[in-house]
Amino acid sequence: MTYTLYIGNKRYSSWSMRPWVLLKALSVPFEEKLQMFKPGTRQPDFLAFSPSGKVPCLHHSSTSIVVWDSLAICEYIAESNPSAWPADAAARAFARCASAEMHSGFSAIRDECSMNVGLRIELGTPSEALQRDIDRFNALFKEGLRKFGGPWLAGKEFTIVDAMFAPIASRCKTYGIVLEGEAMEYVGKLFEHPAVQEWVRDGIMETEREPFHEDDCLRGRKVLQDLSE
Repeated sequence: MTYTLYIGNKRYSSWSMRPWVLLKALSVPFEEKLQMFKPGTRQPDFLAFSPSGKVPCLHHSSTSIVVWDSLAICEYIAESNPSAWPADAAARAFARCASAEMHSGFSAIRDECSMNVGLRIELGTPSEALQRDIDRFNALFKEGLRKFGGPWLAGKEFTIVDAMFAPIASRCKTYGIVLEGEAMEYVGKLFEHPAVQEWVRDGIMETEREPFHEDDCLRGRKVLQDLSE
């Protein structure tokens, strides 16, 4: 086993979730090193293993290579596991674009709906910015499914682009976000993927709570269900 993946709390860490789910979906062996967040937004202890002081971070012991960004980790894994991207050139181009868009965009859902796999929260009426993100999810998911035939976003196989949107499936569950038709069906299928479900179960079982992340999820909103209880 030459890969070691450093991750944050499975309850909260959407960026950690992405390469973890990909590795599990591809059946690539790796060692998981779970680093619990301490109170506050900065984690100086993470500098011991991550140049950016953030998670996720991948260490490849056989090459001494360290990769410290979620999408970069997925790309690095794809170099030795080509099935991580679709084989079809058009599907692969779409998958890369959609993955990059998730990586750099959708700021409203990241800001207003922080990931928390253990809670169900009453969202209320989405803000204008959040509604724009929701509308874009609808359009993007429908485009991929219709162009490449599903059941995954870029065709028949689960690839990096699906792993990149796995935290969105979790957020839809947490905050009761409803997408349209086939887009919602896709999000439901993604949430039920065995790798996603394993992450979610582990997150629900975590007992540590980090106040900043918990407060950021709630923002005074009503908790409908705590799955940890």
